[in-house]
Amino acid sequence: MNATATGTGPPVAGRARPPAVLTHQRTVPAPPTRPASATPGTPWANDPYARALRTGRGPLYLRRLAPHSLGAAELLPLDVERWCAAPDAADTGVLRRCTGPVLDVGCGPGRLVTALAARGVPALGVDVSPDAVARTRRHGGTALRRSVFDRLPGEGRWQTVLLMDGNVGIGGDPAALFTRLRVLVRPGGRLLAEAAGDDADERLTVRVEDAHGRHGRPFPWARVGTTALLHTAETAGWVLTGHWTDNGRPFVELHRPAREHDESPADDEHPAALGGPARR
Repeated sequence: MNATATGTGPPVAGRARPPAVLTHQRTVPAPPTRPASATPGTPWANDPYARALRTGRGPLYLRRLAPHSLGAAELLPLDVERWCAAPDAADTGVLRRCTGPVLDVGCGPGRLVTALAARGVPALGVDVSPDAVARTRRHGGTALRRSVFDRLPGEGRWQTVLLMDGNVGIGGDPAALFTRLRVLVRPGGRLLAEAAGDDADERLTVRVEDAHGRHGRPFPWARVGTTALLHTAETAGWVLTGHWTDNGRPFVELHRPAREHDESPADDEHPAALGGPARR
């Protein structure tokens, strides 16, 4: 009988050969590979938001990660189709109040910047998403890939700043955002802002997520209704000059007082919207 032993060396005479021991290797299945499209990326850049802008379609959401409030919606819908369409009646009411030069903070796919350009109003969009900037430029608007908290062209000389489509949530700190915007606008200039549709005042950690569960990285965000928005803006030195609701969307118009002089030095770089193409 030929048997293969697991010991070492040949068998010794007079000693029984140990029984053969058969070893069996258990095959452990590899963990499932997550599709490349589901790999978390930079918020608003290489995540489902970027793909939604390329197609102009959702559904797309902000998933609430923290804090978890009893009864609060876990998924907050993002209105991608409206953002990628032409301005609606509510948008048009905002556009009529714009005098140039206009800075659109978080311009997204650029419907407002493009509409202003078509009306001959100098306007510049800023957004951290390369796909948003690319789409804005393709449709005839001017845009920079940049955060509002980075150094921007024309600081202290913008006549109108737009903060639409939930962008009051940028950075997760509305007080810091309103303080920053006050530096950007000229004395006597205006801020047109859209508030959340409910009486919210939340500081959140969220991520962008599509209907298939593909998502980007977590980031800070805020939801601020009209009451909280006005309180925060007043603390930052803004003065309320108007408020209205159109198609269920609440808006406010704020002014930086003309009599106050901001000691921050103005940026010598002239906005691209005032006379030439912009590049990062």
